[in-house]
Amino acid sequence: MRKHLNTLFVTTQGAYLSKEGETVAVKVDGEVRLRLPVHTLGGIVCFGNVLCSPFLLGFCAENDVTISFLTEHGRFLARVLGPVSGNVLLRRIQYRKADDPQSSAEIAASVLTGKLANCRTVLRRVLRDHEDKVNAPAIQDAASRLTQCLERLGFQTTLDALRGIEGEAAHGYFSVFRELILAQKEDFTFQERNRRPPLDNVNSLLSFLYTLLMHDVRSALECVGLDPAVGFLHRDRPGRPGLALDVMEEFRPFLADRLALSLINLKKVQGGGFKKTDTGAVIMSDETRKEVIVAYQNRKQEEILHPFLGEKVRVGMLFHIQALLLARSLRGELDAYPPFIWK
Repeated sequence: MRKHLNTLFVTTQGAYLSKEGETVAVKVDGEVRLRLPVHTLGGIVCFGNVLCSPFLLGFCAENDVTISFLTEHGRFLARVLGPVSGNVLLRRIQYRKADDPQSSAEIAASVLTGKLANCRTVLRRVLRDHEDKVNAPAIQDAASRLTQCLERLGFQTTLDALRGIEGEAAHGYFSVFRELILAQKEDFTFQERNRRPPLDNVNSLLSFLYTLLMHDVRSALECVGLDPAVGFLHRDRPGRPGLALDVMEEFRPFLADRLALSLINLKKVQGGGFKKTDTGAVIMSDETRKEVIVAYQNRKQEEILHPFLGEKVRVGMLFHIQALLLARSLRGELDAYPPFIWK
């Protein structure tokens, strides 16, 4: 088991990262603001105008520290990583499974089982904790429809049929998502899920959290030797990390959606931290983005009982555990891939 290491997020525009001995140094206006030993890092994420020295790029590649570059608003640009780790035989199995429609459908069904079950738990938790503050009948109806979709998953053998159920479930889930927003309703209105670009504050927040989640899931897959570009539910497309998109489906409701709701309902983020551009896209301010990153990192430090292992683990470890379980299932060491299902 690879120990979950910290991710360094650099959002200060004009920052310069360099190698100093065995450490990563972050400079702003020529002054060192932070030094971190490389062995304490699992990844570096740079937002916007953040520069890295060539020596640091090579140093991080040698030490298995992936550097990701995103726009200031969170759109993925590129990654720098060292030699591919993992057994080539595992990747060959992955490619064969991805080329087989039945195997792909079986794995996709497991992934969607985790996603839909976790969406349902999000709704049920709100009913349990805030039934008197929400439209309980509408949320209960959406939860019931998710249960029906879950029951139908086991009878489908094609990817198209599974995607149809996923689409139906997502529509029902997001149709009541606005009911889960208990505070700041005027600043955080939600009608539907939209992206590229996000058109309201809630979608902007969700999209940013999904970007952070994608980075962690993709890194975990690479650590165990899987190819993050070759998925089962999400098919091959140039530039798209299909397998990372597959695995992160289980974590969207549990981690990203719940964290977005908590930040809004606890007023950790506010409407003034978002602005609409001339193109209609809604983006976050630097301060809001930093608040979200800190909350995301803190959430990863919390402990949870893993439903399959029966052990308490940190939330940040879940990505690596699921990547390992997927690798074991592909090798035939497990009968099927056990998705992460939040209880």
